Amino acid sequence: MLGPVFHAGDTYAVPTDITRDQALDYWLRGSHTAFVAEEGGQILGTAYLCPNHKGNADHVCNAGFVTSPDARGKGVAQALLTHVLAQARAAGYGAMQFNFVVSTNTGAIRLWQRNGFQIIGTLPKAFRHPQAGLVDAHVMYQLL
Repeated sequence: MLGPVFHAGDTYAVPTDITRDQALDYWLRGSHTAFVAEEGGQILGTAYLCPNHKGNADHVCNAGFVTSPDARGKGVAQALLTHVLAQARAAGYGAMQFNFVVSTNTGAIRLWQRNGFQIIGTLPKAFRHPQAGLVDAHVMYQLL
């Protein structure tokens, strides 16, 4: 599921030629805790949760989300976000930050905003979108 999303090159700032092992390492590395949404044994989506920084900023977490192309529009991202936010609160995080939300990823931006995230900064032309060219990326934030 990660491969097609990463290879498309339109939402994540990772190399589009990323290998399977590299994609799994990216998703599961270090302090990442990964979750999956499944139905009837079929994986519909995945998310991770981790501290955004260490030390005196470790009370702010970060998360990433991928929904299977076959499961889009079925509430999977919302379910994963609800779960991850609950996990973040239970772990004692005070805020969640998305460091790099590509501006053309309008569905994700709407979902994050509906769930309390605000765009707190925009990085002009920070992402080379394969179809749209240079586009902005947003930093989104929510106090928990």
